[in-house]
Amino acid sequence: MCQLLGMNSRLPASLTLSFTGFSQRGGCTDHHSDGWGIAFFESEGQNPGRAARHFVDKESAATSPIAQMLRSYPIKSHNVVAHVRKATVGGVTLENCHPFVRELWGRYWFFAHNGDLKDFNPPLHGNFKPVGNTDSELAFCWLMQELNKSHASVPTVEELSHTLRDLAPRIAKHGTFNFLLSNGQALWAHASTKLHYVLRQYPFSEVKLKDEDVSVDLSELNGPDDRLAIVVTEPLTTNEHWVAMQPGELRAFCDGALLV
Repeated sequence: MCQLLGMNSRLPASLTLSFTGFSQRGGCTDHHSDGWGIAFFESEGQNPGRAARHFVDKESAATSPIAQMLRSYPIKSHNVVAHVRKATVGGVTLENCHPFVRELWGRYWFFAHNGDLKDFNPPLHGNFKPVGNTDSELAFCWLMQELNKSHASVPTVEELSHTLRDLAPRIAKHGTFNFLLSNGQALWAHASTKLHYVLRQYPFSEVKLKDEDVSVDLSELNGPDDRLAIVVTEPLTTNEHWVAMQPGELRAFCDGALLV
């Protein structure tokens, strides 16, 4: 099974710490070595950006030169989705690496999935067709198609959350459907089996990575106005309060907080 990592932040935030630990699961501290990827909206000053950066590689995240570059690249973003892959459906090819990216209503959308879907063959009528041959990309295309049918233009985060709560179970009945989705406005997370999140805000403290012998004092990197949420398959740190999501639960994170 694959592993997921997402971030949603109130202000532009760096994912260097979390990605450093997470990428080690792509073939070093875990066996997810069949490709990896990361997609994020580059911030424009203090404001969320609409332009997307998207990196994928069929090499393992632990050894990929691109991943090595990103571990030191000063990513500043409000919304990030990353993935390390253990191939179950579809070959180890570049087009099968997550996250997948599509455009809808003049915005980019990122999607990454952990799990297997059985007998999921929905009709695709519109512009959203898979490039690769994974069940994950097929599910993403169907979600985009159904969102497009449900709304004439970009709805509010609350409206999108309502629609996704209706759509997600229609896919989840076919198997394991843990996923992360972002359009630059918010980060949505759906759990079938295993997904955790942590909310970080002032006052910040020291955190210790689980996958590397690294400790970082977050108070030296963040100020009183910073606030962010991290969503991941398995907790990245050993000394924070990670909340386990329940099966069938969909959560939306906006401005670094949990949207209730």
